[in-house]
Amino acid sequence: MKEFMSVAKALADENRVRVLLFLRNGELCLCQVVEMLGLAPSTVSKHMAVLHQAGLVESRKEGRWMYYRLAERGARPCVRDAIRWVQTCLAKDPKAAEDAKHLKAVRKADPADLCACYRT
Repeated sequence: MKEFMSVAKALADENRVRVLLFLRNGELCLCQVVEMLGLAPSTVSKHMAVLHQAGLVESRKEGRWMYYRLAERGARPCVRDAIRWVQTCLAKDPKAAEDAKHLKAVRKADPADLCACYRT
């Protein structure tokens, strides 16, 4: 029950669901996610922590940058099912399509330039 509730909590926020869709085509730096959501880095970090705690995303640190990707093969079945459900249900969503177009531009930008904008 606890595992299910953790995943349900993570999926209960539009921004976190959008992040799962951003990550469907591969890993992103936290700064790229910040750019996509248009939220403060601290807010995005909190969203990522909820997704990570639920097991929906994995992370790695490279230097000072944090990178996130969807949970992979080793993920619990509940997590894999939740990710598939989100992707299937929102495959034709207009906001998801708009985000996908914006994400192409964000992926083309140099992550170092994006990250420099968010340094404190």
